[in-house]
Amino acid sequence: MSTQLTRDEVQKVANLSRLKLSDQELEALGTQMGSVLKYIAMLDELDTSSVEPMAHAIEISNVFREDELRDSLPREQALSNAPQTDGKYFLVPAIL
Repeated sequence: MSTQLTRDEVQKVANLSRLKLSDQELEALGTQMGSVLKYIAMLDELDTSSVEPMAHAIEISNVFREDELRDSLPREQALSNAPQTDGKYFLVPAIL
């Protein structure tokens, strides 16, 4: 993989991103994108044949609590601070 981008390739990426870039910005972006590609090329050199496919690089465990049925807030108490209610539901402005 080449780590150098031509000016046309950088311009194409900018166009696809709907960015209007000056000549200086094109030059700077080309340099930055080249650095990113160089880093990716370094990663390609790693032997990952013994690494199991994974979704994350670190171990992640579920931090959510168990989904257990619990008593809920009484309706009257839930509606007590609402600006508008009909006594049964919250009333909100129509959006359409």
